[in-house]
Amino acid sequence: MTRLFLGIDGGGTKTQAVIVDEHGRFHSTGLGGPSNYDDVGVPATQASVAQAVTAARQAAHLTDEPFTAVFLGMAGVVSATDRAIITQIARNLNLAAPEAIGVDHDCRIALAGGLSGRPGMVQIAGTGSSTFGINAAGASWRAGGWGQLISDEGSGYWLGVQALQAAVRAYDGRLPYTLLLDQVKEHLAITDMNDIMHRLYSDGIARSEIAALSPLVIATAQAGDHTACNLLQQGASLLADCVVAVANKLGFADGTSELALVGGMFKAGVVFERPFQEAIAAHLPHCQLIPAELPPVLGAAVLALQSSGITVNQTISQQLHQAAEQIA
Repeated sequence: MTRLFLGIDGGGTKTQAVIVDEHGRFHSTGLGGPSNYDDVGVPATQASVAQAVTAARQAAHLTDEPFTAVFLGMAGVVSATDRAIITQIARNLNLAAPEAIGVDHDCRIALAGGLSGRPGMVQIAGTGSSTFGINAAGASWRAGGWGQLISDEGSGYWLGVQALQAAVRAYDGRLPYTLLLDQVKEHLAITDMNDIMHRLYSDGIARSEIAALSPLVIATAQAGDHTACNLLQQGASLLADCVVAVANKLGFADGTSELALVGGMFKAGVVFERPFQEAIAAHLPHCQLIPAELPPVLGAAVLALQSSGITVNQTISQQLHQAAEQIA
């Protein structure tokens, strides 16, 4: 009888489930609603996970029998309490036997997918940012990722905040003129810069709307705007600081290592990639930067397989890469 494994990637906007077998062969995938329980609460998180798993089961024509193992990589999971809450959700949904349920933060599955289960590091830079690594001995460490109020350097949200600050400084005369001044006004739908305070503090502005400024900063930098270029260089440097911290903690600094890159910021082109590569090379000359090999949801499937003692060999890895193409 074929053993089936479930991987779940739970985030602030959607939840994705994937089913693979013991050979890494893809069976199906399913989507559900948001499942960061800090944002939506425990009942809604459970409902979103159930929705994604049900969709995946239906697509594969499966019953609701428990899987051989499940791994849930969930946004917002950082403490033992968080893990216990998500574990209870998996038990409530009878996803697998209690001893076959694995739970960790979304960085863990991003790394497992990014390097197809190999030890190393992952740099996430999307709306938020975080750096995570695991060495060959199984020790792990995370740097950054403390949320938008005190961290998330180099992320889309961070870049949007920096753009807002640069715009008001340029308006004041504290900075030379920058195209970001016009970009911010247009994005916020204001004609007078003095209206920005009402727009931000009275009307309110969502985290996603601030993060949506990041593509404008990137485009402005590509057009040669000095201030925008400096912001991207600063963000790249701050991300590199996190990578160096993880490398030092896990013993990667003195030898070769791999760093998987995940998130929209790494689609910005040379204006962001080059300063990031240079910052990494200055401190970790033997660190290899690579695009993520598998999406995070398949990273969760890798961890589910490994939890049952299955080694992700070349044959299984090839099947998982084919699965990534089907999911895409």
